[in-house]
Amino acid sequence: MKFKFISSLAFLIVMLYTSACRKALDKAPLDQFSDETFWSSEQNVMLALTGVYRGKIQMSVSPATGAEYSATDWWSYNGMLFLELATDNAYDRRGDNSTVNTLTNGTLTSNNGSISNYWTLSYARIARCNYFLENISKAPLDPVKMKRYSAEARFIRACQYFYLSQYFGSVPLVTKTLTTSEANTVTKASRTDIVTFTEKELTEVATILPRYSLLLPAERGRASAQVALAFLGRLYLAGQKWTDASLAYQQIIDYNDNIIDPDYTSLFNGTNESSKEIIFATQYLQDLAPNAMLQHTYPAALGGYHLSNPLGSLAESYEFNDGTPFSFADPRYKATDIGQNRDPRLKATILYNGQSFKNIIYNSNPDATTSADQLTTTKQATRTGFAPRKFNSEAFLGGDLQNTGIDLPIIRYAEVLLSYLEAKLEAGTAIDQNLLDATINKVRGRTSVNMPKVTETDPVKLRMILRRERRNELALEGIRLWDLLRWKIAAEVLNGDFYGAPFPDAKNLRKKGTTNDPNSRWFVTSKSFRKGVDEYWPVPLSEVSINPNLK
Repeated sequence: MKFKFISSLAFLIVMLYTSACRKALDKAPLDQFSDETFWSSEQNVMLALTGVYRGKIQMSVSPATGAEYSATDWWSYNGMLFLELATDNAYDRRGDNSTVNTLTNGTLTSNNGSISNYWTLSYARIARCNYFLENISKAPLDPVKMKRYSAEARFIRACQYFYLSQYFGSVPLVTKTLTTSEANTVTKASRTDIVTFTEKELTEVATILPRYSLLLPAERGRASAQVALAFLGRLYLAGQKWTDASLAYQQIIDYNDNIIDPDYTSLFNGTNESSKEIIFATQYLQDLAPNAMLQHTYPAALGGYHLSNPLGSLAESYEFNDGTPFSFADPRYKATDIGQNRDPRLKATILYNGQSFKNIIYNSNPDATTSADQLTTTKQATRTGFAPRKFNSEAFLGGDLQNTGIDLPIIRYAEVLLSYLEAKLEAGTAIDQNLLDATINKVRGRTSVNMPKVTETDPVKLRMILRRERRNELALEGIRLWDLLRWKIAAEVLNGDFYGAPFPDAKNLRKKGTTNDPNSRWFVTSKSFRKGVDEYWPVPLSEVSINPNLK
């Protein structure tokens, strides 16, 4: 059973927590309901905690829709997975001017709708956490439960500050419920202060939250010590505190509660959501609290909107199945079946022309004028010749693409192992085969992947291998932009021309001007990420207009 409480009171709490207000920082006024009567039972505390976990994540409840046309949380399918559209992994079908594409193509401004959504939803979630923490002491709880529930709210609040520090940098540090006046005059804390606060919170709650293995089946979806340590590790990686990062990840490894699942595909299609590889995930439930992810990502021939479109640079990142890097010149490359002789994760991640998907053959050839999935610049279909296969579950049996219960993994054990190796590598630790076998080779060696072992120990060469492995293993899961930013290579990677799938014999192949691509790929777009400008997002114009202190 997933951690959900679907009741009218739960949704009432959610509505009250997000009462309309001029200011995103003032989302939980104290005068909305009687907290003297509400905080009278553990059941009500759990309902409030459910509201904290859910945040503003859109989950359809009949007759409403769960379709997200913008981000509703960092952990919603739009907010998390669609950040990939701002990277070299995927492209937004809505075009170069979509608010996600403009995050990184050199045209980002403070009136961008996506950054406004992320800012608002973060502080709405923080307000819920603050309100919960200020009131839980009124409830008749034993000290152990009160400490755990408070730690869960603190963890969720710390995660919001993690994301704000990584993408916005310097932001207000709000740890109590604000009045409207306070919210409209609040000032920004330094990024260092935000990171210090987040580090302290994650460190402390990691000692309070139960281990992953101690979560009851009915508690799946709640925070564990491991997920707090994983976010702490992320924070240390971003700050290049390599020794601290390795220690955080070492704790997760030493707990020995998690595994690398033998089946890669099942981690993302809703059939293996209790896998011990999935440390933390956003929980959905078909018919009760579903999402509309498939509506937005399915092929057009099956009724999908096809918003997410993998780029050729991602497909070309996957190695041949003997572990050698991909090359168009290699005789093993087959333009008609690009997944042949390749890392099996390519086929598990990307749907390409000629491949079977559910009850259709995906036909994205630009000359296939009668196919709903024809590659064009006008149809509501692919813009790259590719579709995502990861998360686009073929196991889904429902008829309504807006009613799926597929969970979204936020932290997987594979990321923990790859991050641990990165921390060791960057700290200057001598890398030996034992360490490689305990980390990257465990990930590559899962039964359904079975890629050759990495044996390279030279730091410069291993760094390239590890970054490619991380890209391919975690592709389309919403982590690529953060990786590019923290590695400080976004300006290098997100500049230049981007192509889609190859179609050597196509007559309708899109070119950049009159230039013929030597590999017969469809031209998609160009990016011009501005070094020194686009690494951090500006505070939304709507917020600065209310409070000039945020400029």
